[in-house]
Amino acid sequence: MDVEEDIKHDEQHPEHVDKLASKGREIEAMIGVEDDDEEDVVELAHLEDKPKMWPNMDTEKHDRCQREVQAVRESYEDVVNMYDTTLVSEYSDEIFEYMEDLEESAMPNPNYMAGQSEITWGMRQTLVDWLLQVHLRYHMLPETLWITVNIVDRFLTKRIVSVAKLQLVGVTAMFIASKYEEILAPSVDEFVFVTENAYTKEEILKGETIILQTLDFKISHYCSPYSWMRRISKADDYELRTRTLGKFLIEVALLDHRFLRVKPSLVAAVGMYSARKMLGGDWNNPFVFHSGCTAEQLEPGHQWLAEKLVEPTFLKTNVCRKYANKKFLKASVFAIDWARAMYMDELPIKKSQDPAGSAS
Repeated sequence: MDVEEDIKHDEQHPEHVDKLASKGREIEAMIGVEDDDEEDVVELAHLEDKPKMWPNMDTEKHDRCQREVQAVRESYEDVVNMYDTTLVSEYSDEIFEYMEDLEESAMPNPNYMAGQSEITWGMRQTLVDWLLQVHLRYHMLPETLWITVNIVDRFLTKRIVSVAKLQLVGVTAMFIASKYEEILAPSVDEFVFVTENAYTKEEILKGETIILQTLDFKISHYCSPYSWMRRISKADDYELRTRTLGKFLIEVALLDHRFLRVKPSLVAAVGMYSARKMLGGDWNNPFVFHSGCTAEQLEPGHQWLAEKLVEPTFLKTNVCRKYANKKFLKASVFAIDWARAMYMDELPIKKSQDPAGSAS
């Protein structure tokens, strides 16, 4: 009955409908979303049909790797601590199976920049690096950062955003992510402060509305690489140096848009594989068992990380400064020195970067 009355009210008062439509357009204008004209809709729909999985391996090689993994899983005996209730060992397999089912649905389109009219991959890197600085400043949980970047990428997959509003998308995404993960999330006023008042409180709140509507409120089903990294770390009994270096390397992956094609579970595996390789360890059966990946599958991702580490501009990034601290065992210093010693003469280094984006 209430619905029928609302419909009759709208029919009798068309100005009410116009007002609601105007408000919707106002929200989109505040966040800098362009109207989806016919050309834009076709272009973005076409992008969604492109493959986004990694690694790209021929069928024979893929089948061989899968046979190796299966052989390890059949022969390796995992030690399960049934007495530590915090590990929920009896449910862990089902939990990770569920997370694997969610992985692909929470991934952005890796080619979304082709549908954007103003922003570039270089601007995205600048934004992500700035978000990492904000994340560190407020001592937020690691998952908050990953959810933030995932929200940004998925939103840019669906909507066209202007350069002037790119930072607004980023700060609003972190505002949303912090509500999901943090016990005491920063207030909207604090997010206004970190942008140096580039945006108002009202703009961030209206931006929150349009982002959540665009993503159909699907935020919490994204699982960051940290969940899989904790599982893989069991292979070496949670060795501190390997895990710290691995954390640094997966955050480096956040800056590289090529990793948008990589599932979070594989990002974690690449980070741990690279950390083991840098520290002189091998990718033995326990690591294959817990990651579900062979060294052959992870080597291309390791090469991507090495390329990023030896870029001349990488030393200026916030992720590099963060992990140069003693608290993180100077992981970035060690990794950069190792990459330069091993690959400086072999890897293709970008001589110039895309112009910086609007994030400051």
